[in-house]
Amino acid sequence: MNKGDIMTNSNIDKFDTVIARHNSGSTKWDDAPALFGSKDVLPFWVADMDFPSPPAVNEALAARVQHGVFGYPSPHSYAYDAVTDWLDKRHNWKTNPEWMVSTPGVVTAITLAVQTFTKPGDKVIIQPPVYPPFFSSVQNQGRIVLENPLVYEAGNYTIDFDDLAEKAREAKMLILCNPHNPVGRVWSRSELTKLVKICLENNVLLLTDEIHGDLVYTGHQYIPLASLDTDSDDKIITLTAPSKTFNTAGLYTSIAIIPNSKLRSQFSQTVQQLGISKSNVFGITALEAAYRHGAPWLDELLVYLEGNAQYLTEYIAANIPSINVDKPQGTYLAWLDCRNLKLSQPELVQFFAQKAKVGLNDGVTFGHQGTGFMRLNFGCPRPLLAEGLKRISLAVNQSI
Repeated sequence: MNKGDIMTNSNIDKFDTVIARHNSGSTKWDDAPALFGSKDVLPFWVADMDFPSPPAVNEALAARVQHGVFGYPSPHSYAYDAVTDWLDKRHNWKTNPEWMVSTPGVVTAITLAVQTFTKPGDKVIIQPPVYPPFFSSVQNQGRIVLENPLVYEAGNYTIDFDDLAEKAREAKMLILCNPHNPVGRVWSRSELTKLVKICLENNVLLLTDEIHGDLVYTGHQYIPLASLDTDSDDKIITLTAPSKTFNTAGLYTSIAIIPNSKLRSQFSQTVQQLGISKSNVFGITALEAAYRHGAPWLDELLVYLEGNAQYLTEYIAANIPSINVDKPQGTYLAWLDCRNLKLSQPELVQFFAQKAKVGLNDGVTFGHQGTGFMRLNFGCPRPLLAEGLKRISLAVNQSI
């Protein structure tokens, strides 16, 4: 059975249903009016989805609530077992529960790793345009960002390996985004192998954010960096979570996977010193339920999201030709090339917020390489996406 075979009308209706999120404590919806300067703005910015989590997750959480006692959770090896089984069955990566350390979010884990494995003044490579906390997690710790910018040619982003080889000579760490946010690239086996080789040759520790790894579309394959046969276990730390896959970001539960015992001990010591070693009982419950029972729901979601991606790219090509967008290989994020609109970045941001009444992420927050770009989150019911694209089309055409 392929993905297309399982998308019945009832599945489509399920994801097409618009659930009101106003006044629900949602950053994406409730903070949008103040951020974008309009109560009428339709938000497509923060990277969470406007879908309910899988029934198995909601049922597990309801059962936990019904139990009624929310004391300190015990060491959660059963949750680590669920992660291990998922990675083995879904991505052919054999891990060990003993390698895992719980953290309250991937961004927190990035900061912890930078703090643990580098010193003030050390240089850390990132590959912009990239998720903004990659910058701040390095700079806020007194480390130096060393940029290895992605190369954008003919509608595709690639890694500049010659530049990477030069930068790796002076760096202590590289932070990889696999799949990449915001450009939607799913790195190939050959690209990842070449990247690892350069880092190993220069004794550069690899920290890889793989939170979008489950969200990959037809013709592409997510390959966990640490699953490569490169004898690199001692130099790779993988960060993952169910939050993007199963829409559980508000439960702040993530996992650092560290095969090397010395590195794991150092990382765990930092977690202990900062007093953040305890997990949220609901986060653990949701994680286990998602990884144990969420696969059928995810298979349906991927078909729907890929349909959204196709709808978005075709609509823009037909109705807003002054904006260029390539269908992402993974994630539910579209990277809009708006340079043909001939607007400055402040004007571009104002155009979408004030004229089109849609809330998108400012491309320059992903690095200066994002100048002229905007990020749109299409992880939403298609009626919302259609309305947002219609607003953009009307605003662009009225401005011509």
